[in-house]
Amino acid sequence: VQLQASGGGLVQAGGSLRLSCVASGRTSSDFGMGWFRQYSGTDRKLVAAITWNSGSTYYDGSAKGRFTISRDNSKNTVYLEMTSLKPEDTALYICGVQNQWGSYDYWGQGTQVTVSS
Repeated sequence: VQLQASGGGLVQAGGSLRLSCVASGRTSSDFGMGWFRQYSGTDRKLVAAITWNSGSTYYDGSAKGRFTISRDNSKNTVYLEMTSLKPEDTALYICGVQNQWGSYDYWGQGTQVTVSS
């Protein structure tokens, strides 16, 4: 399985970014996917997740109300729309895909988001 993330960059506080993650090698449309945030020197933490049919989503406290996760199974792509960005959102954002047991077992290389104050 390969996951290719893109869309990160440098943005001012209050700005927006849209991250994309294209999956290949597994029928990703059959599995849930998520976006993780990784600060330098720490473990990645789940920020947002979406089920295979977009029927259900999850957001952690920091993302709720500001981020929106969506997916287009025809393009094997999951998105993370990030608005009202804050300097504390600065991190590496990594997409992951679940296996049939609900665990995340593959991650992409990530895309860096930097928010300036």
